[in-house]
Formats: sequence, structure tokens, C-alpha cells
Amino acid sequence: MVLAVATTLVGAGVSTAGAAGTGNRGAATCTKPDPGVPPPPTPSPPTATTVEQVYHCIFDNYYSGPVLDSRTLLVPAFAALTQELQRGQLDQPGATLPALTGRKDADWTAFKAVYQRIARALPDDEARAAIATAAIEGMVEALDDNHARWIYKRVPNLYGLGLSVIVGPGDIDPVADEPAYIDRIIADSPVAKAGLRLGDELLAVNDVPLFVNGVFNEGVLSYLTTGDPGTTATFTVRRPVTGATFTVTATVDRYQNTRRVVESRLVDGNVAYVSLPGFEPQLADQVLAAIADLREQTNLRGVVLDLRGNGGGSPAAVATLTGALAHGKITSYWCDVRERCRPNRTDDSVELLNLPFVALTDRRCASACDSFSSAVKDLKLGTLVGTRTAGAVSGPGAAYLLDNGSGLMLPERHEIAANKEIVNTIGVAPDHYAPMTAADLSAGRDPGLAKAVSLL
Repeated sequence: MVLAVATTLVGAGVSTAGAAGTGNRGAATCTKPDPGVPPPPTPSPPTATTVEQVYHCIFDNYYSGPVLDSRTLLVPAFAALTQELQRGQLDQPGATLPALTGRKDADWTAFKAVYQRIARALPDDEARAAIATAAIEGMVEALDDNHARWIYKRVPNLYGLGLSVIVGPGDIDPVADEPAYIDRIIADSPVAKAGLRLGDELLAVNDVPLFVNGVFNEGVLSYLTTGDPGTTATFTVRRPVTGATFTVTATVDRYQNTRRVVESRLVDGNVAYVSLPGFEPQLADQVLAAIADLREQTNLRGVVLDLRGNGGGSPAAVATLTGALAHGKITSYWCDVRERCRPNRTDDSVELLNLPFVALTDRRCASACDSFSSAVKDLKLGTLVGTRTAGAVSGPGAAYLLDNGSGLMLPERHEIAANKEIVNTIGVAPDHYAPMTAADLSAGRDPGLAKAVSLL
């Protein structure tokens, strides 16, 4: 369960480009969306054909596809399928995994025969869609890859809040600790209208605690992502700045989730502070333009780039911003499964800032944000202040379209950092540890920014 809106495919047209080694599979071939074509409508329920597409799409396009053992996908797929049968009280005597050999095509033929026999015995299309969903999720989860995702159902943020227990673009942080507190509130959202504030510690939702014996209760998030307009949720919160504990009720209503923008200002007289919500090329250009504007106002002594909450984006934006800090540098490598690597480099057409540089990081600094942070640290381009980044940087993802209108995101390469170390699943440690706490947010303090300014 994630507290985020899932990524959507850009484009929905069918193009066979990019699906290598597909032979004559026809309908069982995933396709790359055509650029510029509007996104697909709500996907239809998956079928056996969708399951087959996912299987072959992974082998054809995933970075380790050339050496992947078919059993790595089919055993988890069948386990998930049988669990779904049991949940629906629909288990069957013949629902037994066939003998698998590790030969991709032969194993799929054997799996498909059993799958189709199970599906034919189910009472309706809803049950058949449920086992298809389970099988697909089983295969994708078996990759254990933070950039491999099946894009099927949108997970809405019904109440318009962000929580400190979330890492990267929307997963549960494995180091999440009490208390969970609100670290983002969208303007005019249900929780904003209910009077909740940044830093409020969320103790319970509908009287269900977020932590039990120190363990985060992930099921509570379903209250925040499931419901229709008019649905209500009761939040039990503690406000650190006052010490008061109270409850409020928020009602789901439509609100505009506006895109976060680059913000800039002078702090401590002559330090440029700029926040970057995502690594998009146009936002990277806006960051540099903002610094130039502030530079016209005063003689800057340094730059603070706030990357907290930055879920990633385009490698081109990483090249732009590292190119403002240094030229002629390799910032990371993209490698295939046989460790043949291609370097990523600074964009040397960008004018150098020639200013002391500090980046603020947190556990939501993910993907391209991980890449940028690791380059800053490895290449000594500046100083990192805050907390360890998300470590969600397995490799650059590509989108593939499936027959039911859903999508599959798969990394074509895996990424290693400038010093050839692995950052994925580990993150980048800050040079100076300065976490944001619930008490800080509630009181309007920013220890990370204060530390950054003190270093410049």
C-alpha cells in the first residue's frame, strides 16, 4: 500500500518498437506507447493474455531478462494465484504448479496450460481477473526492483496529506519510526479544511493506531486511499507546539492537487535558497534562472538547493544541475546485466555557478534525486545536509503498454554511482545529519536549512 498517486503512462498508442526478441507471439507482446498520444482510459480487467504479456515483456525488456530464470517469475506468480483462490474460497484440487525446467518458453507453455484450466473452472470473469491480477503482481514483486511497477490502479491521496513514514515516491519507509507526522498538506484539501497542520503527529485513523508495539500498521493507509466523495475519516493527532491531543473529522471532497513549483529567496542576507520539487528539465532551468535572479540582487556567498520531498525525474535534469557545479565529470553509470556500462556525464554547456553549494536531502529524495545527491558527494561538488536519501535508484525505467490498457515500468539498465558504488536500496548519507522532526515542523523551525546556512 502506498500513499501516493501511481505514475501513469505517457501515450497510449501501440508501437512494436523496443520489444526485442518477440518472435511471433502476436497478442502476447507488450508495446511501447507512442509519444504524444493521450493516456489510455481506465484499464480493463487483466486476462490470461495480459499475464502472458507481462511474462514475456520482462524477459524482453528488463535489464536482467537475458539471464533471468523463468522459475523466478512463475513460482511467485503461481503462489500469488493460489493465495487469491484461497481468499475467495475457490481453491481447486488441480491447482498445482507444473514441473518447471528453467527453459523460458517450455515453462510458460506448462504454466499456461494449468492456468487456463484453473481459470475455466472459476465461476465468473471477476474471479478470473482476480487471479490474473495476483499472478502479475507476483511476477513484478519477484523482481524486487523499485523501478519495476505494474501501473493498473490509481492510488488516490483522498485527504491531501503526506506522512513522514513514506520513503521515495510513495513506499513505506523500512526505517519508519514513531511518531508518524504530517509533513505535507495540499492547499484546500480535506485535511487542510479540517484544520490539521504541518508537524501534527498522527496517532490513529478511525481509532486504529498507526503504530502497534513500535511497528507501523500499514493497513491504516487504506483509510486514506479508499473511498468516495462524502467518505469521512477521524484523525487522532497530537500537536507538538501546544502538546494538545485531539480528534478531527475530514470529509473526502474533490480538490486540485497542484504541481509543486520551484521556490526561491534570499536567506541570511546573501545565501540563495532554491527548492526543487522534481528533476524535470524545465524545473532545472528554473532553478538556474532563480539563482541568477538572486545573484543580481546581492553578492551571493553560496547556494542551498532544497531536495527534500523530491521524488526524482529526468536524467537530463541531473546532467543540467551537475553541469552547473562542474564540467567534464562522470556522474553515474548505466549498466547491463553483464556489467557493460555507459557513463552519464555533466552537461558542460551549462554555465558554472562557481559558488559554495549545499543540498538538503531527506528520505523522499529518490531516483534522479538519489543520482544527483550521490554525484554531489562522490565528486565533492558540495555538501549534503539532512538525512539519508531514499535509495530508490535501481535504473532508468521505460514504459510498456499491455493489452488491457495498463502499463508496465521496467528498468532497461541498472545504475551505479560515480565511484561505481551501489546506491540503490542504500541511499546517500548526508555529510551533516540534520533531520526534520515533528516538533520542528510544528514550531516552524528548519534545522536543515539552519545548518546549511552555517556552512556557507
